[in-house]
Amino acid sequence: MRRPAVVVSLLLGLMGSLPARATDFTLAVDAREAPRRILHVKQSFSGLAAGDMALSYPRWLPGEHGPTGPNTDVAGLVIRAGSQVLAWQRDPVDMYTVKFTVPAGAAAIEVGFDFLLGAATEGFSAAASSTENLLLLSWNQVSMYPAGRPSDGLTCEARLQLPAGWKFGTALETQSKTAGEIRFAPCTYTTLVDSPVLAGAHFRVVDLAPGDAIAQRLDMACDSEAGLAIPPGQVAALRRLMKEAYALFGARHFRHYDFLLTMSDHTAHFGLEHHESSDDRVHERIWLDDDLRRNYSDLLAHELAHSWNGKFRRPAGLATGDYFTPMQGELLWVYEGLTQYIGFVLSARSGIRTPDETREVLAQVAASLDANRGREWRPLVDTGVEAQRLYEARGAWGHWRRGVDFYDEGLLVWLDADVTILRLSNGKRSLDDFFHRFHGGSERGPEVKPYTFDDVVAALNDVQPNDWAKFLRDRVYTVQPHPPLGGILQGGWQTAWVDSLGPMQKGGEAVGKAVDETYSVGFSLDEPTGEVNDVVPGSAADRAGVAPEMKLLGVNGRRWNKDALRDAIAASKAGGAIELLLENQEFFRTAKLTYSEGRRYPALVRTTGEHDWVGEILTPHAHP
Repeated sequence: MRRPAVVVSLLLGLMGSLPARATDFTLAVDAREAPRRILHVKQSFSGLAAGDMALSYPRWLPGEHGPTGPNTDVAGLVIRAGSQVLAWQRDPVDMYTVKFTVPAGAAAIEVGFDFLLGAATEGFSAAASSTENLLLLSWNQVSMYPAGRPSDGLTCEARLQLPAGWKFGTALETQSKTAGEIRFAPCTYTTLVDSPVLAGAHFRVVDLAPGDAIAQRLDMACDSEAGLAIPPGQVAALRRLMKEAYALFGARHFRHYDFLLTMSDHTAHFGLEHHESSDDRVHERIWLDDDLRRNYSDLLAHELAHSWNGKFRRPAGLATGDYFTPMQGELLWVYEGLTQYIGFVLSARSGIRTPDETREVLAQVAASLDANRGREWRPLVDTGVEAQRLYEARGAWGHWRRGVDFYDEGLLVWLDADVTILRLSNGKRSLDDFFHRFHGGSERGPEVKPYTFDDVVAALNDVQPNDWAKFLRDRVYTVQPHPPLGGILQGGWQTAWVDSLGPMQKGGEAVGKAVDETYSVGFSLDEPTGEVNDVVPGSAADRAGVAPEMKLLGVNGRRWNKDALRDAIAASKAGGAIELLLENQEFFRTAKLTYSEGRRYPALVRTTGEHDWVGEILTPHAHP
């Protein structure tokens, strides 16, 4: 039985600054010690009734799909009513909440604490976000709110102090700015948490939409002045990206948009979406090193697409409206998987990636997912349901466990859907029509429209009649031993193997300091340590007893290095075997691999006589 579509359009307080009215709290952050990784926080809550009160720290964070609020980095918490220090107690079950008693006659409650920024470069927003020269400030890390209150029902006013001479970028509206303090316009707590601030000593803003009434900017903070030198060709590609995105969706749900690009080798590297901005963290020399640029070439396109798919249209299980209700990730194959596909398409249409680079990425995605043998016991949907745990899973045995595959496999599912629409309509319609219907509409600024699985199916049927419920359930909700390659195979291409790395693969190895022989002998290694990162179940390496976290010491009687290993793999065509010397903790073992197929790396080749639907999808669509 088909469930009724979710048609409620929730304006979750994302309209930025508010008319003058009483605020629920003020928030002042002193970030002048950000280079020491310390932020000083003061909050004031007024108009409170006497009696018991509870304050909570944000736990479930939009975009991170899990209870990742880093409350363990809150230190020195003191709560006062005037000069009186109030005793507080942590909730023994909900450890993100503290309770205390508001005394009679208290004009306000003052909360002060320090937030200790992390230095680890692995993870998401709780990982390293500051250096000697820059800071990415996430407001959820430096604020508490009245427990149990929806975030869009709270209003707040924030102030920020930065180190002398630092500049900043944010989606927040600035009310006033002096040499010592920035005061932001009052807004909802939803808007505040959704609008991080990027600041730094080396800072540059690039206009990505000259002449457009809606400002669109690239805000960059870098550990060096030299790293800010983005090549003109990249600026041109990013400007085309903004045009291609508008052409794809037909409407924009932001009043302005800022890419907040942190450029450092000492911060975490990832992207996190927001409605009118994105938190994008990359290496310092991203614009100066082709391998780095290629490795992150779809990051900005992916995060931009999230403004429509993920922020504006959001699965009902992820549109909780607060930071304490657990999120449900069943539809992450739409939230993230469709966004992965949109980013893939927009990177090609805008010229951020060349056609050859785009096809190489697609070949890698197909090969990687086929090597992931976790698919033999776990359906794709389960990787979304368990996402909050899988994000934290160790890499060892990832090919047997399965990870957050809803990103890349989602790309293949939606490419399959796109090609299916094109073929059924004889090229008259495509998934672009779905984007217009599902993500378009009026340009009223930020809002959230939740949806269900049935809503997605209905929208697809409005574009092109088909049994979309079965199409999607077969690919997402059932165990499939192989990835959905219909979009490639029906789109005019075939997967193939070549004996040399392409530029995207070389770039990935260089940036990741890895040696990837997943598709030949069946393992990947860390370089230069030789530690085995993962092993493909059923591969030659697996059959020979190789396991993750062992260390490769020798290949065919010689000390290992990348060239020696790959020479041995190439020579296997004649010899049929490779001998490895491995260290397993304090023990040594020899593994004899039975293998004779030589070097194998994924590629795409055209299918003779078939229409190139994939190429048609990836060609530019926006007017110059």
